[in-house]
Amino acid sequence: MIIGLTGSIASGKSTVAKMFADLNIPIVDADKVARVVVEPGRETLQQIAAQFGDDVILEDGHMNRKKVGDLIFHDPTKRKQLNEIIHPAIRKEMLRQRDKHLSDGHPHVVMDIPLLFESGLQSYVENILVVSVSEENQLKRLMARNDLTEQEARARISSQLPISVKEKGADAVIYNNDSVASTKEQLHYILKKWGVLQEL
Repeated sequence: MIIGLTGSIASGKSTVAKMFADLNIPIVDADKVARVVVEPGRETLQQIAAQFGDDVILEDGHMNRKKVGDLIFHDPTKRKQLNEIIHPAIRKEMLRQRDKHLSDGHPHVVMDIPLLFESGLQSYVENILVVSVSEENQLKRLMARNDLTEQEARARISSQLPISVKEKGADAVIYNNDSVASTKEQLHYILKKWGVLQEL
């Protein structure tokens, strides 16, 4: 089974991803893939340089993230141009990794995609698991984790699709408001129901 794992900022998705790793289920991590596709020598990085100029590449061959960030921050057109280069590369690499795990004989693969719904990637997976959290806990965790004011934290949360919308599009939801043990129990229950985990 191809499981799509998603959630919202500070919902605890990384904790659930680690639980999948502990079960030896391979994970395709969209955030890691996004870094891989712009590594030195990659075609994607060359395309970015062709579009925005050679000074977006540092002397050591890495992408100058600050320079690229400054370029796209105030310019929606440039942001769109960058996304048009990076997003297809990320999707291609994610599918490559997914298919490699399957051809290596793994019966199940997790695709950890924070913006699964926002990017319209539901077709890449068979079952969607959303890690949800109450608004109050989400706010507290985000403020503590990123050292943000309440206003800054609320701004980040509201820039994403509401968690209630993600829950509606899910095949199963983990409510990550209590202990880690409770979250793990919910995950194991869902995976048994889906036939991914055998009854212990």
